[in-house]
Amino acid sequence: MPINPRAEIHSRQKRLLSSMDTERSFWFTHWQELADYYLPRRYPYLMPKKSQSSTNRRNSKLLSSVSTTAVRTLASGMMNGITSPARPWFRLRLTGVPEEQITDEVMVYLEKVETTLLTLLAESNFYNAMAILYLEWCTFGTSAMSIKPDFKDVFRCYNYALGEFYISHDDTGRVNRLSRAYTNTVEQLALRFGEENLTESTLNDWKKKDQSLFNTVTCAHMIEPNDPEDGLVPGNAPFREVYWEVGAPLGDYLSVSPLYEWSEVTPRWELHAQDCYGTSPAMDALPDVIELQQTLLDRANGRAKTVSPPLIVDQLLKSRPKSLGAGGITYASANNTNFGAKAAYNMNFPFQETADHVQVLTTSIQTTCYNQLFNMISQLDTVRSATEIDARREEKLVHLGPVLERFENEGLDPALARIFAISERSGVLPPRPESLEGTDFAIQYVSVLSDAQRAVGTVPIERFLDITSKLAGVFPEASRIPNVEELMRSYAEGIGIKPQGLNSREVVAEAISQDAERAELEQSAAIGKDFAQGAQAAANVDVGGGRNAVQALLGG
Repeated sequence: MPINPRAEIHSRQKRLLSSMDTERSFWFTHWQELADYYLPRRYPYLMPKKSQSSTNRRNSKLLSSVSTTAVRTLASGMMNGITSPARPWFRLRLTGVPEEQITDEVMVYLEKVETTLLTLLAESNFYNAMAILYLEWCTFGTSAMSIKPDFKDVFRCYNYALGEFYISHDDTGRVNRLSRAYTNTVEQLALRFGEENLTESTLNDWKKKDQSLFNTVTCAHMIEPNDPEDGLVPGNAPFREVYWEVGAPLGDYLSVSPLYEWSEVTPRWELHAQDCYGTSPAMDALPDVIELQQTLLDRANGRAKTVSPPLIVDQLLKSRPKSLGAGGITYASANNTNFGAKAAYNMNFPFQETADHVQVLTTSIQTTCYNQLFNMISQLDTVRSATEIDARREEKLVHLGPVLERFENEGLDPALARIFAISERSGVLPPRPESLEGTDFAIQYVSVLSDAQRAVGTVPIERFLDITSKLAGVFPEASRIPNVEELMRSYAEGIGIKPQGLNSREVVAEAISQDAERAELEQSAAIGKDFAQGAQAAANVDVGGGRNAVQALLGG
């Protein structure tokens, strides 16, 4: 029996999905704990099947909002610091193009593209989706979002819940495959993929047009590198995207389509060795969060026993009506001098020590989640100078340097590349100048955090030039060491000055040459003036014989 190539590819993809599920299973217990103690009721995909169908998902483990507030503060701080909706946070640059070829037409084009992209980002659901992406990234260390073309908004972003998606990476550590196992209703599948692509059972439910439309169907989704030789997606598309119903015959896909750029945003906070999934600050703070909940539970029990302690009651009251609550009255015979009730033991709960410990744990959780970085100014005891605030911020940002770099590489770079490609294909971007046909673009991030990170590098330049100026008064040769022009260009880049705000190297070199020529002419003029004045003085000197000094020199 001949082998169906399409069925063979489908079989391989199912095996890949199974292997990715095995790889991810080692993380589930940890993720479930994080969901319990940071984001309760948010992640049904991390719950067992029985719990998913339960109507009551109330989480009784979380007794304080400290942990939830800590990760939300970190997520909102990272979003406002990296991709703030209130300010431009990226610039386009050309790769491999000499500065002399960057004409005014090219600069105008780049500015128009930047403005158009920022407008599209604001008018789409990009920032709403990014807020969820940041929260999951800060809590679980891994998050995922897909960017797809959209008829109304040009592009649209879709968040994938943790526990719904799988990822794998290549030999360089870059994510190269994303899969999902998810559910859709019959109606959703028919409207999205067309009834001709449905399995027989799903098609029957669709044709009934009754409550069967809301029956759920488990589907699989995979994005992977394309292999043009297997014939599934011919052409030069680097990636492909496939959907199928779980349980469908091999080779029967809901959809098969090419992808001309990576469409998924999968940032990871921190990676260890060959792990596909990242770790997060919330994972580091989890022991403190668990201890905080236990401490609060102990304090609540201590307060309850103090307010309403267990009692030892006279046995004569056992069969008599009694009221031991506040304001209650119990009647007993006056002949019994020992009647009544007393506490079973004396409660001496250390409330102050417990309150201090709670504060220590709270501070530790907030510190681990970098809350002090984003709440730094409001938490200062006294008013400080702007210089000191900047120094404190830069000191703390050093710890976020690798995190920001990874987020730019795994989150922002693919997101903007995908959005730019979709926008250009849809025709909403201005047409490229002929000189830029086939040119690649680079992205420079100008967010608050990236600016602050770059500004850290300007401090050595300031110190170097400062010590040079001081030494030059004693050792003049020190002034010849620094390349001032290149240092100033590096400094300007570090503090976020746009390149068009600086003169090119050619313009500076020409100006220096003109200054040198002008100085030389002025020096020649000064020498000529001195010579003329000397000649005039010599002409007034009488050397005898009716001759002056000039005539004597000339032999006259």
